[in-house]
Amino acid sequence: MRMPIIICLASVLLASGAASAQVIIPPGGSLLNPPLPPPPPPPKIEAPVIPQMDAPVTQNYVPAPQPSFSDRITSCLDEAAANGLGPSARAAYSRACANQ
Repeated sequence: MRMPIIICLASVLLASGAASAQVIIPPGGSLLNPPLPPPPPPPKIEAPVIPQMDAPVTQNYVPAPQPSFSDRITSCLDEAAANGLGPSARAAYSRACANQ
């Protein structure tokens, strides 16, 4: 009588151990959590362009920006004052100078 009880108990213990090993749940997780997204791709690393010794030098010449109307009036008023013109003559000079 003892032998069938031992065999039943052993089969229950072995079956429960195999069933619990089939589902692996990480610590702090559950079966309802969605899978993690894939990791982002690694960044592209490009080496900088190394200047060659024999290559001709190329310069990017950018024209100087034109002064604004306010800057032209200010410089014309300064020129008029440096030439010793009076206030009314400065106004006429600066208008003619800035509109050129």
